[in-house]
Amino acid sequence: MTSLATPEPRIEVHDDADELATAVAGALLARLVDAQADGGTAQVVLTGGTIADLIHREVARLAPGSAVDWSRVVVWWGDERFVAPDSPDRNAGQARAAFLDAVGAQAHEMPSTDDARSADVGAASYAERLRELGAGEFDVVMLGVGPDGHVASLFPGQPTLDVEDRIAVGVTDSPKPPPERISLTLPALNRARAVWFLVSGEGKAEAVARALDPATDLHDIPAAGVSGSQETLWFLDRPAASRL
Repeated sequence: MTSLATPEPRIEVHDDADELATAVAGALLARLVDAQADGGTAQVVLTGGTIADLIHREVARLAPGSAVDWSRVVVWWGDERFVAPDSPDRNAGQARAAFLDAVGAQAHEMPSTDDARSADVGAASYAERLRELGAGEFDVVMLGVGPDGHVASLFPGQPTLDVEDRIAVGVTDSPKPPPERISLTLPALNRARAVWFLVSGEGKAEAVARALDPATDLHDIPAAGVSGSQETLWFLDRPAASRL
């Protein structure tokens, strides 16, 4: 799934989740400024979860002191729960409450059950939106990693890991509730200059160690199947890094 020319992953370890969140937020703001240096628009993929929420709140705290032009930041999601638009399960709602509504970035949410009749239809709609409005390559893709090594809503052993002809797929049998989701595919996630893994907690330590082992099969640990064309960076707290 990855190019032989892809740089080796780098690892950055922080004492705890709060320190990790501050580091990632600062790095993201700096990266957005760099992406806009030539007058362009920065394209970023967000993830959900507890550590992502901490990071998003730190972005909101640090944003006023940054030089980011939020009118030239376009936000996408790596995956989303296919539920009602006002469900607390939605990653987009979490991100909007934490920082997006405050900064005013252009945010393209994945479809909810109000927008599409099925997760597959929603995935096709999101793929079309990316074709129309995306830049062909993301500046930064941020991903959490589950204890089983899943990324976005791509889970070990599922056939969605082998989809190569679509940007997004519907998921109807997620082992984590809710069962219906929409996810970018591995090829789509890999169309990124930088991929940042955001991992906190000892419960993720084994998955982190396996994902960073070059011998690991992505079908066992999907996180092993994603890398950036210019940078792959693992932001870990000490518990998550404890098995390296």
